[in-house]
Amino acid sequence: MARARSDSPLLLEIVEKPDFSFETKAMAEGLWPVAGMDEAGRGPLAGPVVAAAVILDPANIPDGLDDSKRLNHLQREALFLKILGSALGVSMASVSAEGIDGSNILKASLEAMRRALAGLPIQAKLALADGRDVPPGLLCEGRALIKGDQRSQSIAAASIVAKVMRDRMMCGCGSHHERYGFEVHMGYATVRHRTAIEAHGPVARLHRASFAPFRLGGVEVVEQESFAGLSNDNLPP
Repeated sequence: MARARSDSPLLLEIVEKPDFSFETKAMAEGLWPVAGMDEAGRGPLAGPVVAAAVILDPANIPDGLDDSKRLNHLQREALFLKILGSALGVSMASVSAEGIDGSNILKASLEAMRRALAGLPIQAKLALADGRDVPPGLLCEGRALIKGDQRSQSIAAASIVAKVMRDRMMCGCGSHHERYGFEVHMGYATVRHRTAIEAHGPVARLHRASFAPFRLGGVEVVEQESFAGLSNDNLPP
């Protein structure tokens, strides 16, 4: 006799959604405000790494907050506006390709998060960082949450802000360097991007010279003017 199929979801099919439990627990410990921090752009061959810090209003949390990678473009853009309109504080910062090459992508990502937290209009008492590492030099206590953008709504909000801001910056690069298609691949190592690099060479101060294929292939960097703003480590508020 055939076994009846269970209508319960399999463990691997359960999608964890971020909530406000980490923030609520921190509030009970007297740690408020709580800021979520995340970055976008660790993997691409070009452009800055961008970080955001967000302090949500517990009484006005936008619906649908999630890891930015699990949202489509339109969802991210809509939530970006909701976050800016409802949060108690939002701050963004970046480290340029030159800054990444001068250290490494992990240090640059943590530094961008530190700067974003420091730029908040109100002082956080606790910062929740996505990943395994707490950025050094924070002005408050910091805690790292693995897959934090899928567990904490504050970190999810930061991931959305960072992703939208970086995408907009890379679209600007695309209009300035039309041959590379930055507005399509956002600097990631797609076939189109690699083909453009092979044909035209990398763009100075925009492509990450310490990343493959530049470091491994020994490609000579072509001196060109980079997209305005990318050479500055701090993004405007």
